[in-house]
Amino acid sequence: MQNGKRIYLKRKLPDQDLIQAYRELPASNVADCMNRTGAMAPRIKLMSQPQKEMCGPAFTVHNRPGDNLTLYAALKYCHEGDVLVIDNEEDNTRAVIGEVMMTWLRDQRHVAGVVVDGPMRDIDSLRNWDLPIYAVSTTPNGPYKEGPGEINVPVSCGGIAVNPGDLILGDGDGVIKIARAEAATLLARAQAFHQKDDAKAASYHEGTGDLAWIDNELKHKDYQIIDDYYRPES
Repeated sequence: MQNGKRIYLKRKLPDQDLIQAYRELPASNVADCMNRTGAMAPRIKLMSQPQKEMCGPAFTVHNRPGDNLTLYAALKYCHEGDVLVIDNEEDNTRAVIGEVMMTWLRDQRHVAGVVVDGPMRDIDSLRNWDLPIYAVSTTPNGPYKEGPGEINVPVSCGGIAVNPGDLILGDGDGVIKIARAEAATLLARAQAFHQKDDAKAASYHEGTGDLAWIDNELKHKDYQIIDDYYRPES
């Protein structure tokens, strides 16, 4: 039972080779290989301008809505390469992180990214940063610092359950979660899918792409192809 004031220091982490391999893949291709169910809600948007994809193990933080005392504790305990995944219980009234905290995370902890299911602030300073920063919105309203909260427990972020140590991958499309236990077996499928998708895009560019499957699928789904103008039924 959660007591609301727990900080776990240890996680089971994915191999670094896996993290590096996933960093080469678009989030959309990986999500397609997970039955299109791994993406966080599109309310969580990229707020900065990173030069590479965000990829790393989840360091989870569960805040009381609009409070960031526990998130401050995360500044002490997170590690290089982590992706902070912040569960703010979908509260959208107060920013829980801004330039001061982000500066520590970037320059002292060298994290791989930050994902917050809630508002941030100081966007004028942060929008051009290379650090991947994802959030729902911005507001000048600041947070409380009372707690409770927990670190490295299961959280919900963008409607997706995230466990400590799960692999978090993000690019311009958004953020996905890859369960740590499934990351190794999923990788080969995602790599093959990415190669196939690249080849398909190239064939479409050259005009050689095969569209015959579309007619077959429409027929199978009982579409009507009508060689006439639309006329309102009387």
